Amino acid sequence: MRVLLVEDDELLGDGVHTGLQQEGYTVDWLRDGREAAQALQTEHFDLIILDIGLPRMSGLNVLADLRSRGSQTPVLILTARDTVEDRIRGLDSGADDYLTKPFDLDELYARLRALQRRTSSQTTHIINYQNIKLDTASHTVTLDGNLVNMSRREFALLHKLLQNAGRVHSREQLAQTLYGWGDEIDSNALEVHIHNLRKKLGTKLIRTIRGIGYMIEKESSTTDDN
Repeated sequence: MRVLLVEDDELLGDGVHTGLQQEGYTVDWLRDGREAAQALQTEHFDLIILDIGLPRMSGLNVLADLRSRGSQTPVLILTARDTVEDRIRGLDSGADDYLTKPFDLDELYARLRALQRRTSSQTTHIINYQNIKLDTASHTVTLDGNLVNMSRREFALLHKLLQNAGRVHSREQLAQTLYGWGDEIDSNALEVHIHNLRKKLGTKLIRTIRGIGYMIEKESSTTDDN
């Protein structure tokens, strides 16, 4: 899951950036509103964490520009302003949720998981698919009830494909989910992750759509429950 963090407070930004990475997210961090607006025109992100008070361009203007282009990417606003009017303004500008500073990182993680579920029409943090169970809260995967060891990127890739079962994703889309701007990417890195997931969960789980990308078939047995 790739997140764009837009926050100019170095201490807060560093804490959120580090925490999100430890939670398994791929995180790109910008400190400037105008740079964020430009990045959002060319890059794909699954979630956006957006401070309101930013240099050169306010967070609300960044959000307005994003929504004017038809983007439905979930946006969580960070704000030091705690008045009802400020919250209403942010939500009316197109934000999906907000957090008032200071905040607890565990609450931020929970709100991001909720936004992910809302986007994919999930009802819980559990995805069940055949004999596979993926838990986004504990970052665990089980096969027939047995825990399967997963690297951070393997988990993120599996989550992306299961969350969008029935939809083909290109190599570029999947790579953008797994890698941020500062990450070094080997030419066959994605194929290695796909190979590892097939080895751990079954060779038939992930289909290769030649010349396009990869997918997991949508099946009626895919359900979300506790």
